[in-house]
Amino acid sequence: MKVIICGAGISGLSAGAFLARNGWQVVIVDHAMGPRPQGYMIDFFGRGWEAAEKLGIIPRIRELGYQIPRVDYVDSRGRSRASLPFARFSKVVSGDFTSILRPDLECAIREALPPDVVVRYGRTITAVGQGDDGVTATLDDGSLLEGELLVGADGIHSTVRSLLFGPEKDFFCFLGFHVAAYYVDDAHLGALVGDRVAVTDTRNESMFFYRLRDGRTAVLAVHRTDDPARPPDPQSLLQSRYCALGWICPEALAECPEDFYYDQVAQIRMPCWHTGRVVLLGDAAAAVSLLAGQGASLGMAGAYLLADHLRLEPDIGRALSAFETGWRSEVEDHQRAGADAAGWFVPATRRASIMRRMAIRLMRVPGVGGLIGSNLIGKSGAAL
Repeated sequence: MKVIICGAGISGLSAGAFLARNGWQVVIVDHAMGPRPQGYMIDFFGRGWEAAEKLGIIPRIRELGYQIPRVDYVDSRGRSRASLPFARFSKVVSGDFTSILRPDLECAIREALPPDVVVRYGRTITAVGQGDDGVTATLDDGSLLEGELLVGADGIHSTVRSLLFGPEKDFFCFLGFHVAAYYVDDAHLGALVGDRVAVTDTRNESMFFYRLRDGRTAVLAVHRTDDPARPPDPQSLLQSRYCALGWICPEALAECPEDFYYDQVAQIRMPCWHTGRVVLLGDAAAAVSLLAGQGASLGMAGAYLLADHLRLEPDIGRALSAFETGWRSEVEDHQRAGADAAGWFVPATRRASIMRRMAIRLMRVPGVGGLIGSNLIGKSGAAL
């Protein structure tokens, strides 16, 4: 049995690793010319942690990850106004929690691929055909791939979804934010950030800073907007919109490169994730958004569950239906949590900012901290 996977991100690489271990021949294609160096820090735990354990990569994830002690919300002079201890979250998930850069998590999964898995970078699927016995994918160089299954794991702007299910606008749910991420190589900025995550305690736009072990400082910027369209000059927009936030923001903005990660904060909501021998996975099927905080975890967990259903059920159509039926409700729970988290992530009003500070301070109260931590993390389903 041969599977074609479109997308060499977290979901696609995970699907390739799990399916290959179950005896599938795996070919992964991705439009990028190689592994992407861009990406922001994510908190990794929950169902994805369980899947990573089954893949045997938890030691590597711990090695690449960061144990951040706290998140400080700082004013325009860098003074802490509220502090959120990460130990509270770690306790909620029994210590199975780490912060890791998306490219590093991809690296850990990629290293776990069996040697016979083929990864073809710099290629795009332009057409898909399928019949009762198989599926074909035509690439942009004219070559043809054939298999029994096609997995579209090519992210929120999925090509496979557009080819098989309809245009992006039919499923794209913009949440009212844009996000940017880049790295700054400045020892002075890194020293001011220290070993914590520092977040501007601001409204409508906010910047997040964390120092990496190689000395660079990772920068994440999130702002509210009613316009989902990508601006013609994201660098200028960042530098003009965020410059008034104070502290180290002007210095970090001055070092923003021309080429950096920039996208809308959005979800994908679809009535069905599969058709015939094609199935969507991860953000291509149901992006939960940056605000939900578990896209990577759900991508890995979904990949494991898909592979397991295909192992247990020889009929591909029935396996895909069982996978979607069993997984959809949990993913949709996280989508709802992501939409609800918007007010916490970047407050829109002074009152919302005050309420966030109060909630953060309550995290230190025994019993209350665990309850708030559980609500922020979201629901967790049964073990994989």
